[in-house]
Order: sequence, then structure tokens, then C-alpha cells
Amino acid sequence: MTIVDMLEQSGVLTLLGMGIVFGFLFLVIISVTVVGKIIHAIGADKDLLESPKPAASTVKPAANNAAVTAAITTAVNEYQKTH
Repeated sequence: MTIVDMLEQSGVLTLLGMGIVFGFLFLVIISVTVVGKIIHAIGADKDLLESPKPAASTVKPAANNAAVTAAITTAVNEYQKTH
């Protein structure tokens, strides 16, 4: 087998492989689009169209923040004394 034959065969295999990948990606895109339209048609995406509800607030009162700040300050001071 000559170098020209090998280059020709590698070119054919490259184009065949790229064509198969392109075809597969085309089928995936078409499939996702069709499934999306079906989901929208049956109304299964209604929860996505509604506005999200705000999460419950996890903020502590200001007095508790002062206690946490004091505890952190004390811990930092103790660490600095021992190290």
C-alpha cells in the first residue's frame, strides 16, 4: 500500500467519522426540540413559568449577631495567645 492510498483511506475514514458524529448531533438536537414541544403542549412545564416563591428568611435578630461577634472575637483572642 502506497502513501497516497493510505492518505486517501484516512481521508475517507475522517469524513465518514465526522459525518456520523454530525448526523448523531443533528438527531439529538431534533429529538430535544420535539420533546420540548411535547412537554410544552401537555403543560408539564407550568411550574417553570410561574414566578419562584421567596425562600424563608434565615436572618437572626441583631442581638444574636452581637453574641456571635463576641464569641468569635474571644475565640480569635484565645487562638492568638496560644499560637
